[in-house]
Amino acid sequence: MMEEAEMAKFPSHTFGQAFTTLKCQASQYLPWMEKRFKGNGGYLVSRKVNDVWDLHSAYDVVVNCSGLGSRDLFGDQSIYPVKGQVLEVNAPWIKHFIRDGDGTTYIYPGISAVTLGGTRQRDDWSCLPNAKASKGILDRCCHLEPSLHGVSVIQEKAGLRPTRSALRIEKDILIRNGQQLPIIHNYGHGGGGFSIHWGTAKMATKLLQELIPSLHKVYSRSKL
Repeated sequence: MMEEAEMAKFPSHTFGQAFTTLKCQASQYLPWMEKRFKGNGGYLVSRKVNDVWDLHSAYDVVVNCSGLGSRDLFGDQSIYPVKGQVLEVNAPWIKHFIRDGDGTTYIYPGISAVTLGGTRQRDDWSCLPNAKASKGILDRCCHLEPSLHGVSVIQEKAGLRPTRSALRIEKDILIRNGQQLPIIHNYGHGGGGFSIHWGTAKMATKLLQELIPSLHKVYSRSKL
């Protein structure tokens, strides 16, 4: 997932920690991804979209990665939030991953902090950390790793996992007033986004490549 030049910035004995950070600490991973995207000629536009058809005049194809936003934009009521909460703690002596049972309880060392988790609360739309959940996380992680007793908590974090019964990666065509807007859906990753996003992005790209020839035909006919 990292270019060789980027990997070289980390000492070889800390690569395991660096990789963990990229997987678990989005605050570092996402800026790296943004830099890579812009370096390849991409650009970002921040805009609120209430109706995806508003993009019709400006874009030939829309790749929908809106997650929970797909409920309103595309009427997909099968997607729902699963709230997740973690703690970042100062525990530099933790060097190894620890994951218990169904994966609800885990300890992931990173470069600047250790991440303790977690929770899975279906249909909870709150992005605010819950004190009771934090205590439960810490108690469970201390049971797995007793050296964490009395550890200093740096930050509590909570977020929503966009979840559905199956990941949606497919082509779609919106039609309005005789006009078409091709859509490629890529959402519903749940708690596996960081694990599978690279592969699903490649699948979405393949679907886009399949659309390009048909788009060329449409534009060629329209110019005649």
